[in-house]
Amino acid sequence: MQRFNLHTHSVFSDGKSTPEEVVTEALRQGMTTLGFSDHSPVPFENTFAIKDNEVRNYVETIHSLKEKYKDQIDIYCSMEMDFIPGIVKDFKKTKETFSLDYMIGSVHLVGNDVERLWFIDGSKWVTYDEGLFNYYDGDIKKGVRAFFHQYNEMIETEAFDIVGHFDKIKMHNRGRYFSEDDKWYRDYLMETLTLIKEKSLIVEVNTRGIYKKRSDDFYPSTWILPIMNQMGVPIVISSDSHKSEELSLCFKEAEEALKSAGYKSTICYDSGRWIEVPFN
Repeated sequence: MQRFNLHTHSVFSDGKSTPEEVVTEALRQGMTTLGFSDHSPVPFENTFAIKDNEVRNYVETIHSLKEKYKDQIDIYCSMEMDFIPGIVKDFKKTKETFSLDYMIGSVHLVGNDVERLWFIDGSKWVTYDEGLFNYYDGDIKKGVRAFFHQYNEMIETEAFDIVGHFDKIKMHNRGRYFSEDDKWYRDYLMETLTLIKEKSLIVEVNTRGIYKKRSDDFYPSTWILPIMNQMGVPIVISSDSHKSEELSLCFKEAEEALKSAGYKSTICYDSGRWIEVPFN
């Protein structure tokens, strides 16, 4: 089973464990590589992102742990960049300013107006529903189109490495507004996946929805994996952990799903380069 995780949150953003607690658990599990990717700052009041005045402390803390545990595990410093067009800072500039190792690009808030952002994530489906009806008049096609088009804009305009949970729009849907079998839904998704391939990006197979019982499938869904394999899209298994004990939850299940889809390996970060790691 994969012994690394590159999508990890800590108390610096909306995680519940300190970075050192996460490292300690990673060592206990025999992990070889650990990447911290707390949520990037956003210019409005929130409860999930690193505060602007804490970014330096975050980076210095991770670098300190990297040095302290250098003989036991490879530790890297990243951010999960929240893409909100016209509102957040340039990904490349952020990476260069803080000398980050790699970048994850994600969409959690759909829109480009601070007063009208549709929060499609979090634990409350009511928030999803309210945003859909308040900002998209309850038109799910319009909302889903906006979600995927925002991913498309991020892929086309920003510099990053891993695409985070790119079909997470399904999480609070739970079959209520649309089916993943709907042609229009698959057309939007495939447009985004085609751009991912064109930009040679890595897709994470995110297990968080399953172990948090917010989804019946991975992000992206199992039916997409054979398509990605045929397209030659590289993947990395991610738990998107917010507590140290979540570091490798459902990794075994994700690996089995990927093997069934035809994948022979995953991708890991190693001192400035991406390397292929074969499945056992």
